[in-house]
Amino acid sequence: MCGMPQQFGLAATRAAVVLATTLVVVGGYGRMGDAVAVAPVAAQQTAADPSRFAGEIDAFRQWDEKNSFPEDAVLFVGSSSIRLWATAVDFPDLPVINRGFGGSQIPDLLAHLDAVALKYRPRVVVFYAGDNDIQAGRAPEQVLADYRTFVERVRTVRADTRFVYIPIKPSIARWERWPEMQRANALVRELTDASPGLYYADTAGPMLGADGRPRPELFVDDGLHLSAAGYEVWTAVVRPVVDRALSTR
Repeated sequence: MCGMPQQFGLAATRAAVVLATTLVVVGGYGRMGDAVAVAPVAAQQTAADPSRFAGEIDAFRQWDEKNSFPEDAVLFVGSSSIRLWATAVDFPDLPVINRGFGGSQIPDLLAHLDAVALKYRPRVVVFYAGDNDIQAGRAPEQVLADYRTFVERVRTVRADTRFVYIPIKPSIARWERWPEMQRANALVRELTDASPGLYYADTAGPMLGADGRPRPELFVDDGLHLSAAGYEVWTAVVRPVVDRALSTR
């Protein structure tokens, strides 16, 4: 297994969880559909400060200079929910690279795209971001627009890359933002339905209890980041979608 050591040393053995999940899968790859209209957004909203995550990005570069990384990788990219995920443990048979960095928004991924995505020419990208974007006041339509830009730019180096979108999670700490997060997820899901090579793994549904609110056991004490049980749910949902993405021609 190649790529940066999981979370700079975090690793925990997790049992498999069998869940009934809803998977929205579109096979193949190519031009993204035009079915989803994106509202105009202010140009300044897409800007990111390249120096904001200089330390994290430099650590990625230093690791890559000293180590090899796999071809046809499954690249996990996004914010802290990716960074804290022991992806090499939960996906031990896949050529995993983890390039999550905590606190990041989609524009931060775009600002450092070569360091976190382009250089690897990944076969599949597993994407989780947008959580911090909505919390910072960005509109759901902006999240959609930024995700489309991410997909399009990665495909400039490898046109057949598939993308697995993990929806913004319902969390205890950010429950008041859930309607906006749901809207962003719905927009991305529409894009997925209309676009070859895009996949949607519905991790959000299994994270809600019978009362329609986030299940407390899936979070650590801050009510935002996932517990081991939370990552078990994610792994059980995401793995079949990744397998489908890898097998689709």
